[in-house]
Amino acid sequence: MLERVGTMDWITTLGFIGPGLAEGLAAAGTTLGIAAATATGIPVVAEDPGQRGRVFILAFLPMTQTLVYGFVYMFLMYYMILPNILAKHGGALTPEIAGAVFGISLFVGLAEMVSAWMQGRVCGQAAAQLIKTKGGIFGTGIILAAYEELFGILGMVFGLVIAFMVAGW
Repeated sequence: MLERVGTMDWITTLGFIGPGLAEGLAAAGTTLGIAAATATGIPVVAEDPGQRGRVFILAFLPMTQTLVYGFVYMFLMYYMILPNILAKHGGALTPEIAGAVFGISLFVGLAEMVSAWMQGRVCGQAAAQLIKTKGGIFGTGIILAAYEELFGILGMVFGLVIAFMVAGW
């Protein structure tokens, strides 16, 4: 017999924690990424205030993992995929499905976290060179940061593909 937590059993609750965890890990990575980019960007702006806009853009880039990819994953899981699974299984997740949802969400969250964190490091290094290159490194820095962005996109897409497969169980 399943133990109830409110109106939801603990297995279903575990599955429902997953998408929020993914967004939380994305936010943690974004925070680390922004800290890395701004720690390097602030001295650049202090030395050359004309670089402020470029530093703002470089510092903003790690936010996409939280504002877009983590959020889209979480939103689709909570408002589309999980309700469909619940309807199919009588309002509760099986242990296999709950474990799969939690595991997929952990994967997505870690992909977003590491992507944002490393993107912030790349952006910080680009910001550090803005003065030396008179802003010339900015475009190259954006392109190199986009490489890290790709892993955030792939984490979300792979997670959603697997989640849609799980929804078919």
